[in-house]
Amino acid sequence: MKLAMIGLGRMGGNIALRLMRAGHQLVAYDRNADAIAALVKQGATGADSLQDLPGKLDTPAIYWVMLPAGGPTESTIEEIAALARSGDIIIDGGNSFYKDDIRRSKALAERGIRYVDVGTSGGVWGLERGYCMMIGGDVETVAYLDPIFDALAPGYGTIPRTPNRMEKEGEDPRAEKGYIHAGPAGAGHFVKMVHNGIEYGLMQAYAEGFDVLKGKSSDKLPEDERFDLNLTDIAEVWRRGSVISSWLLDLSAAALAEDQMLEQFTGHVADSGEGRWTIDAAMEEAVPAYVLAAALFARYRSRVDHTFGDKLLSAMRFGFGGHVEIPQ
Repeated sequence: MKLAMIGLGRMGGNIALRLMRAGHQLVAYDRNADAIAALVKQGATGADSLQDLPGKLDTPAIYWVMLPAGGPTESTIEEIAALARSGDIIIDGGNSFYKDDIRRSKALAERGIRYVDVGTSGGVWGLERGYCMMIGGDVETVAYLDPIFDALAPGYGTIPRTPNRMEKEGEDPRAEKGYIHAGPAGAGHFVKMVHNGIEYGLMQAYAEGFDVLKGKSSDKLPEDERFDLNLTDIAEVWRRGSVISSWLLDLSAAALAEDQMLEQFTGHVADSGEGRWTIDAAMEEAVPAYVLAAALFARYRSRVDHTFGDKLLSAMRFGFGGHVEIPQ
């Protein structure tokens, strides 16, 4: 299939490359001309502007927007909508707020333009590992785009199949390949939003645990109760056979192996919005979310008072998403 990729940053550029490796045709656009040139060298067709895109695409035209949530995504989708023809498809693969998806989908449908939201997880590793995707939109459009999603997904890989799956009506067989059609417009980003909220909680648990381990050598403790623990070894052994093994632990182990004190990180931990939105959704639904809320508030606190655990949070964020602490 042929599609345009608008936004060629860490995620957008790698998504474009993975699609091209699978035989799809890419038209690349970014405000950074060097980013376009880099993809053109890999076989993409470059576009000089958003206005240049429609003439380089098939019918229906497919526009994948991969930009920061909020203003950049909103304005870009408005510009594309002004250029699009009836039947064209706009995909938002960023981390937009799901209620914005619902609003956009209704407005675009009045103009005959189809809208799909794709919650995309995989970070800077997605080019090789593939991307886990949670997709919102109408059934027909999502089915039409399936070759794109199938190429981006991790595939079955070596993960053992879950017992008793696909024995109940309504289960999506694509889940085992790493992507699902979650529901109508907004459902994809809603599921990804909660995914990121859970991520906050998991990361905070590791951060606090390693903070306790590191603190065991403190001179505040009786001398015979102090342990000088090797955090690198502990992270490594927990990766192998432990019930708390995970990719986040893998990233923690890699960061600690490079520098057990994590000196390159200040522990100023940012949040990109999804954690806040998850807590908002929990309040709307009257669902208690103690751990997720505490993890979010811990990030706020980290910008005032840093701990070793905060450094580990920063190390994990850098590991999976290339997120650099701000201010640097």
